[in-house]
Amino acid sequence: RGKVHLIRFADDFVIGFELQEDARRVMDVLSKRMEKYNLTLHTDKTRLIPFSRPLSDRKRVKEPGTFEFLGFMLYWRRTRGGRWEMACKTRHAGLSRAIRNIYEWCRSHRHLPIPVQHVALVRRIQGHYNYFGVNGNQRSMSLVKYHAERAWYKWLCRRSQRKHLNWERFVDLLRDFPLPQPRVFVRIWGT
Repeated sequence: RGKVHLIRFADDFVIGFELQEDARRVMDVLSKRMEKYNLTLHTDKTRLIPFSRPLSDRKRVKEPGTFEFLGFMLYWRRTRGGRWEMACKTRHAGLSRAIRNIYEWCRSHRHLPIPVQHVALVRRIQGHYNYFGVNGNQRSMSLVKYHAERAWYKWLCRRSQRKHLNWERFVDLLRDFPLPQPRVFVRIWGT
């Protein structure tokens, strides 16, 4: 009876309903429909989540809902004008894993020549940006770049027993071997 939105990628999907009774009705028949095609729903991932626009602060009883989908966390946030808007950011576990992987790579490959390290680091960071480069997620992408620079500096300083690289020299090195800037590749909100 109300509006319905289906968001699908490969075998993952989210169905958004305007009315809760429609959501419950579909939830009841969805597993039966999947069994008809020899498919099963993941019980931990299949659930009803209230995710409506929060009311004003005076009327709000609890925090607005959030959910995770395809490595993103979708949530409600305030605009500068005070209105609520839906937003997404990189899931915390995925962001931590990306930073940890870059850190471990820098540690284990610190003795490679700097141009070789640069090419591999750019590839890793750019791959992260290509997947998570949606508007509204700039802060998470900037964190990846920030921690990648810190990790690269730390492990370049530990290439020998003497510290040959201070921060000023590292900034000069970044001019010659720049890491990619966070960039939005897909605009999913607004125009």
